[in-house]
Amino acid sequence: MTEILVADAAGIARAAELLRAGSLVAFGTETVYGLGADATSATAVAAVFAAKGRPHFNPLIAHYPSAEAAFAHVEPAALARALAAAFWPGALTMVLPRRITCPVALLAGAGLDTLAVRVPAHETALAFLRAAGTPVAAPSANRSGQVSPTSAAHVRDGLDGRIAAILDSGPCAVGVESTVLNLTGARPFLLRPGGVSVEAIEAVIGPVQRGVTLDAALRSGTLRSPGLMVSHYAPALPVRLGAVSVDATEALLAFGPPLEGAGTVFQLSLAEDVTEAASRLFEGVRLLDTIGARLGLRGIAAMPVPEHGLGLAINDRLHRAAAPRHS
Repeated sequence: MTEILVADAAGIARAAELLRAGSLVAFGTETVYGLGADATSATAVAAVFAAKGRPHFNPLIAHYPSAEAAFAHVEPAALARALAAAFWPGALTMVLPRRITCPVALLAGAGLDTLAVRVPAHETALAFLRAAGTPVAAPSANRSGQVSPTSAAHVRDGLDGRIAAILDSGPCAVGVESTVLNLTGARPFLLRPGGVSVEAIEAVIGPVQRGVTLDAALRSGTLRSPGLMVSHYAPALPVRLGAVSVDATEALLAFGPPLEGAGTVFQLSLAEDVTEAASRLFEGVRLLDTIGARLGLRGIAAMPVPEHGLGLAINDRLHRAAAPRHS
């Protein structure tokens, strides 16, 4: 059963304890309830995708108790600092480049070199984040495809028994998700409208790119949005899917017992556990790409992963990694 925790000092301490131990804890913010995991733990982040039944490894928002804490993990341009001064704590999420020293698991950012960060304007959420002492990755606390929850009862209806606890923070004041703004390109780009209006943002930083269809943005190359570019996950070495044999010139991304003759191997899950494999996927592809290039290998052979549970998301990302490169 999922624990229902009162949002007092004892409940917040218990929620933080569970999260630090790798468990999932739902908590209220001013926007909607989030499903929190220790963002530095790939295993905990993988459990978020499993609990939600999320079909793809979309980037998650990392929540922090202060702008200073967030900017310790991302590279804030002048625009980001101006927006933080105006809207944090608040319903604005900014997508920024990760620092080299960023401890957030690659899985939380879907393997990209960017990270979505936010400081919520909710006293219980901020107290929970301070007590946790770690960035908290948190999509909305609902099963994938369902309506975002704005009360603890909504969370319980969808996730009871699938997560460790719900920190009952009362009803959400805003009730819609945060605005997401990509600040990694030449111009700020609105990825999702939400709790902070575009007009308010433009009053602080000037024009924001919007009103461009996704297809047009992809064709023109103007959109560098997490999780949207098909070949954005491609390593330098070509990836061969469904491998049942491995060549001497290939590194092996293994799922289960490695193939005979494999030399350079990264094991996703010897026990063939798709959740464990999900937690190790991006680390494995990056590591094999680096080592393979150093050893003069010509590709990465990826063993088959079953199409159940997080296997669907793993195969989605592997197909993206194997997709033809775009110029």
